[in-house]
Amino acid sequence: MEDENSRNEPIVKLSRRKVLKSVATGIGILAMPTSNASASVWEAFFQKHFRELSRDELKQVLARLEAAYRQECGREITVKATPPLDGVKFGYGLDLSRCIGCRRCVHGCVAENNQSRQPQIHWIRALQLQKDKGIDLDHAEHYYNPAAVPLDGHFYLPVQCQQCERPACTKVCPVKATWTEADGIVVIDYNWCIGCRYCMAACPYGARHFNWEKAAIPAGELNPDTHYLGNRPRPVGVTEKCTFCIQRTREQPGRYPACVEACPVGARKFGNLLDPAGEIRQLLESKRVFILKQELNTQPKFFYFFAT
Repeated sequence: MEDENSRNEPIVKLSRRKVLKSVATGIGILAMPTSNASASVWEAFFQKHFRELSRDELKQVLARLEAAYRQECGREITVKATPPLDGVKFGYGLDLSRCIGCRRCVHGCVAENNQSRQPQIHWIRALQLQKDKGIDLDHAEHYYNPAAVPLDGHFYLPVQCQQCERPACTKVCPVKATWTEADGIVVIDYNWCIGCRYCMAACPYGARHFNWEKAAIPAGELNPDTHYLGNRPRPVGVTEKCTFCIQRTREQPGRYPACVEACPVGARKFGNLLDPAGEIRQLLESKRVFILKQELNTQPKFFYFFAT
């Protein structure tokens, strides 16, 4: 005779992939792949989680993606999967006394990371704040457009993914499509994301963005140098965000994200938090720094400071 506990136990425990395969098997009877393109879609559907792929499987996945993007975009696109560098934990600093709110960082990020132009997706948001009110996000202006910046009596607070050490976004993902890498970058496996947007709701910084439509990027503006976990073309129905330009910073030690290079006043700093002689460590040890929403204990690796 069954007791109460046994009746409450699930009869069969299925993983996400087993459930999808079961559903897809039934669908497949009605819609078998008839072309290389549709076969590639099915291969992507059944692809393992990025962290479960062997080296050979990963090579096959990258080759498949490059072929698909070549057909879709009409040009050669390289998709890398460069792993974290040993002894590196990335950190970011932003000097609010220098930032002039010009948004060149926003546009540099869009160009580098293949964000949609229409509808627009910006991984960086620059907020205009009144000096007499200080860091008061309730009065921040998101869509300011003065004739010239900086506007008298105001300062600017750019916000993007804070690359938290204890990110709320990764905890709520039901399929583990997002996680923190060894170098501190919070990443997303776009092939694994199911578009539930729980991570967007959990992020206290509004740093994640959803693809409602296919990204509109002119062919001549597409950056062909991409990373699997970063700026490669994203499918509709997934979330995306800043990855500290993973395609740059992992490939060449000491290289900066695009937003750092785009800043005309040198307000943005970037480097290895584990390097005691590095600029970011010197900054943290010599300036009065703060983090956004410290009370949430997300432990961002994105630091703000006033140098003057």
